[in-house]
Amino acid sequence: MPLSFFDFLGQLSGNYALFGTVLLTLAVLLVNGWTDAPNAIAGAVVTGALPFRPAVLMAAVCNFLGVLCVTSVNASVAETVYSIASFGGGPRAALTALCAAMTAIVLWAGLAWFFGIPTSESHALVAGVSGAAAALEGSLSCIRWDCWAKVLLGLILSTVAGFWAGRWALRQLKSVKLSDCTFRIFQLPGAAATAFFHGAQDGQKFIGVFLLGSALAQGRADEGTFVIPLWLMGLCAVFMALGTLMGGRRIIDTVGREMVSLGPREGLAADLGNIACLFAATLLGLPVSTTHTRTAALLGVGSAGERRPDWPVAIRVALAWLFTFPGCAAVGYWMAKLFLCA
Repeated sequence: MPLSFFDFLGQLSGNYALFGTVLLTLAVLLVNGWTDAPNAIAGAVVTGALPFRPAVLMAAVCNFLGVLCVTSVNASVAETVYSIASFGGGPRAALTALCAAMTAIVLWAGLAWFFGIPTSESHALVAGVSGAAAALEGSLSCIRWDCWAKVLLGLILSTVAGFWAGRWALRQLKSVKLSDCTFRIFQLPGAAATAFFHGAQDGQKFIGVFLLGSALAQGRADEGTFVIPLWLMGLCAVFMALGTLMGGRRIIDTVGREMVSLGPREGLAADLGNIACLFAATLLGLPVSTTHTRTAALLGVGSAGERRPDWPVAIRVALAWLFTFPGCAAVGYWMAKLFLCA
């Protein structure tokens, strides 16, 4: 039976660890909409297909719809995050560790935004939660490696397939004789679809955290209890949309101007490559980083066109990606140790 909204409020009453986890998860949803959504609209904004504010509003609406529509049909991405690690030590200790994991993710995302680096809150989430669970258990035996295999498979799909999909899409569009104005018009549904799948992917991951926190508060986290209530989908959709409305010009500049110089044709090719990969990953239930997929598609477009990527900027972004897993796992581990000692 799905968790009712009033039952959830009852769990929050007097449970400070769960209350803190919920607040931090909502904060990460805001930051996710703020920092990841600009990737969806970067192409449309830098090529002049849409001004910044209307593009942000469109992305917010599409993020909202992506969370609601896709999660209602296929929630396997949320279930992967829900099952990524097991938390022992009793409800209070488990919730404290989960709260520490969310704190680590907020810190990581804030630093990424400050430096204008399009990092992945998705990978920060699974790494931070795994690190906190390992701190609680005192070993890596609590990690569900089959779930981590899905994350790593998604990483390969989002980078390798994203790169080649963007490259292939541009090669096909080179033979299409259309004006720049027409390509800009086609960029609008491309950016909308990208934002939709961003909501479908990232919204589900944080729904999984909410349900994990609720289960831990009751002293259980068995997969058989995994049922997503409609009110939770709506809550996550609203906060992600609000975060999107806050915008993220720094990341748009990094992705759409510094790393690759985009024209309307290149912007549409990047959208098509990105959408194809996100659609495939969502159907397969693989938790992928929308940031990685989008950035890889842009690099693929740049490698196949006349507007070559700025590889030093791309390398700086890639190093931030590589450091996310060990870095956020370590921060989650030590934050959990600190919280558990307090």
